[in-house]
Amino acid sequence: MDHIVHYDPALPSDAPSPCFVVDIQRLKSNLAIFESVQAKAGCKILCALKGFAMHSVFPLLAKSLSGVCASGPHEARLGSEAFGKEIHVYAPAYTDEDMREIIPIAHHITFNSFNQFHLHKSKISDSSRAISCGLRVNPGYSEIDIALYDPCAPGSRLGISPESFNDRSLEGIEGLHFHALCEQNADTFARVLEAFETQFEKWLPKMRWVNFGGGHHITSPSYDIDALVEVIKTFRQRYANLEIYLEPGEAIALNAGVLRATVLDIVTNEIDTAILDVSATCHMPDALEMPYRPEIYGAASPQELPYTYRLGGLSCLAGDIVGDYSFRRPLKAGDVIHFLDMAHYTMVKTTTFNGIKHPSIATWDPHPQVFNIVREFGYEDYKNRLS
Repeated sequence: MDHIVHYDPALPSDAPSPCFVVDIQRLKSNLAIFESVQAKAGCKILCALKGFAMHSVFPLLAKSLSGVCASGPHEARLGSEAFGKEIHVYAPAYTDEDMREIIPIAHHITFNSFNQFHLHKSKISDSSRAISCGLRVNPGYSEIDIALYDPCAPGSRLGISPESFNDRSLEGIEGLHFHALCEQNADTFARVLEAFETQFEKWLPKMRWVNFGGGHHITSPSYDIDALVEVIKTFRQRYANLEIYLEPGEAIALNAGVLRATVLDIVTNEIDTAILDVSATCHMPDALEMPYRPEIYGAASPQELPYTYRLGGLSCLAGDIVGDYSFRRPLKAGDVIHFLDMAHYTMVKTTTFNGIKHPSIATWDPHPQVFNIVREFGYEDYKNRLS
């Protein structure tokens, strides 16, 4: 069966390589879905900066989304400076310096333990700002197969168990937050929500808000949006006092970007390997960590098409391999390859290991055909990360 990916990025021939390119029209399509969900379900959707933090498009995102969720002071500051709406912060733990930076800009601060809340609550109450405090809880249920991404795995450090709530004062706590999804659909969310409600329902009437976390694959073509809306509406009927938040990361920029790469050489050792001007470990680390096999425009699985190659990166890491792919024509130095769905969890996780150049960042609006290079990187960017 032919699994060739037919989405053609159709970028200008003189676009730089390597380069992350975000398609503005595809991003707008995702945002339209979020607008509809917020309107129908009566919830608020936040952009998780851990998944997508391309602040040059924040003005566009801010037209549709209610704010951002941050994992610490740097993301919170970026959200405050470039997004300008609600700033929600959660981290497994905070230092005193973290709190000094977060308190002047955050609207919600969520804590991972009662210890952390009690350690920092006086700093919040002493401030002149109305900051809503919450606790991250662990519903003890998830359907995530990869342990690396499962916040509810046995022994998880993330979230407070329901047993730890017994006989604890919730004075000063206004919300509960859980996160137990990873690229999953509304039916999984419904089961996780049921587990959460079973474990924590007696505390919900005391709350002002609840955050259903991330991992909602809302903009995936297979996602059941109507089911999500119905689950949220039904929950809101039971707890009319609660404001509902979701904070998808991947779904914000799902299928909205590509990584443009170029073949530099072909080497042969039992298999033909195309050496690219990108690196899996530096530029698309989830391909190694998750792991998964990125889609490439015009390519297919090994042996499906006449010419099969292994695609290798520029670093000295022996395992810097993206994967094996087949093509209709032989690859040669200078050929351009487009890795698809490369906007989320790519730019935010890149490194300069081996001093490898960071890909440029650009936007592409196919309708007026406007290509805009937002940022290019060089030696100073590598040097300034070091001492």
